[in-house]
Amino acid sequence: MHWIGSGRIGLARVTGDRRGAGTVMARRARRGRPRLSLTGYLFLSITLLLLGALLAAGTLWTVNQYREVRDEYTQRALTLAQSVAELPTVRDYLADQRHPGDIAPLAERIRRAAEVRYVVIVDADGIRHSHPDPDAIGGRPHTNPAPVLAGNTWTGTEWGPAGLTLRTRVPVESGAGEVVGYVSVGVLSSRVSLAATGTLPTIGAGLLLALVAGAGGAWFVSRRIRAKTHGLEPREITELLESREALLYAISEGVLAADSEGAVLLANDSARAMLALPEDCVGRSPGELGLHPRLGAMLTDTADTEGELFLPVGDRLLVCEHRAVRIGDQGTGTLVTLRDHTELVRLGGELDGVRTMVGGLRAQTHEFANRIHTVSGMLELGAVPEARRYLAELSATTTEASTRVSEHLADTALAALVLAKSAQAAEQGVDFELAALSDVPAELPQRLRDDALIVVGNLVDNALDAVGSTGWIELFVRLHDDEHHLLEVRVTDSGPGIDPELGDDVFTAGVSTKDRTPGGDGARGLGLALVRQACTRWGGWVDVDPAEETVFSAYLPVREDAR
Repeated sequence: MHWIGSGRIGLARVTGDRRGAGTVMARRARRGRPRLSLTGYLFLSITLLLLGALLAAGTLWTVNQYREVRDEYTQRALTLAQSVAELPTVRDYLADQRHPGDIAPLAERIRRAAEVRYVVIVDADGIRHSHPDPDAIGGRPHTNPAPVLAGNTWTGTEWGPAGLTLRTRVPVESGAGEVVGYVSVGVLSSRVSLAATGTLPTIGAGLLLALVAGAGGAWFVSRRIRAKTHGLEPREITELLESREALLYAISEGVLAADSEGAVLLANDSARAMLALPEDCVGRSPGELGLHPRLGAMLTDTADTEGELFLPVGDRLLVCEHRAVRIGDQGTGTLVTLRDHTELVRLGGELDGVRTMVGGLRAQTHEFANRIHTVSGMLELGAVPEARRYLAELSATTTEASTRVSEHLADTALAALVLAKSAQAAEQGVDFELAALSDVPAELPQRLRDDALIVVGNLVDNALDAVGSTGWIELFVRLHDDEHHLLEVRVTDSGPGIDPELGDDVFTAGVSTKDRTPGGDGARGLGLALVRQACTRWGGWVDVDPAEETVFSAYLPVREDAR
């Protein structure tokens, strides 16, 4: 397992292996680079979106600017018309029906000064008295003057001989308040448009500056995203994700990934099942998940170290391997793989039992050969009566040992294991004794028998290692049929005892009583851990009392629903 892709550890390489990166590069070489890379795609997309937004904003800005210019010219035309209508000369001229003098030159001077298309003065009969075109003076306007002569001011845009113009008409009142005519001022719409287009360079410069700044930002963002994805294209990221999902959730090994602070980032189905993790385990710390302290320590260790740990979890014995995850030279998290060795260790325990029995048979064979040689020598010397007595003594001793074990242990498998351990102890020079109060019925439940063999075998082996070549061991095995209904196994030996500092840790996988040092290499310190697991499976317990002699006591309650 070399590549993972979840959270902050995503697309990282495990220390010491670059085959994942090589696979990606090989795919690139076979398929070639895409026509448009992720960086180019992001840059082009963001730039086009920005260009569209700026064009829309520029259009709205131009329209708004045109409206402001048009309103400004409208207000100027209205103000000019009102000013002309208030002139005493114009007012007196229109109030006198004879219209003495000539008002046209005054209107023309005002038009040129104001730079408008026309300033037209019309009397109450609808006759023009001024106009930029002298031939139009004395004629009637093309529009209906009735609304203005009724005293209403009007502004708007109309078509006329000069084209589309922005116009305003203001009534002229006499001193008595009577409408005697009106003043019309017009401005060509093309002039309004020309004034509005004068702001286009400013608008264009602003939009261009925004586009350049936005394109620079798009390029920066695209480069940052490319750096975050380590140069991988979307198709390659998809392939890695699909491969990772297929691998992580298809393998039987548990995979647990954590960030530099120990928070869980990834846990496949096998890891969830082995550690009994909840569905919402991602993002939570080892303490919150109730993980074993030693496993929690592995998850928070981002150093460039590799290690293997035997960890009992419930009724399982897990082998945990730890590897640091790094991106470049920086440690970003930890990857822990979990393998369930429960059945493997159980089979190993059974194999050890078989080896013990074979060793006992070998010891008995060796001892039998010596005795046969002894009898053969006696017969060659003619000491037939002595040979008979010697054979009778051997037969009685062997029968007595077998009978004593079979009387107390009616279960054949357990009795055979105890006889083998007795022979092994005799070969080692250790005095092995089965307690007189031992009592086990003929037919133990199969699963209880399996765990009982593990408990008895490992406790006796531990005692044999402790006493060495001298000393004694006492085994007590009894199935209590009272209200408790449990199987009790007690092994007492004359060895040097257990280091008090170990305490209950003596039953932890990896902690060995042989060298008195905790935290072994994982290859030792499994026997007592297996004993504890066997008891735990049945809801029982095991403890040690090193007061005088070393006494290990294991209790296995007999329950149908224990497993």
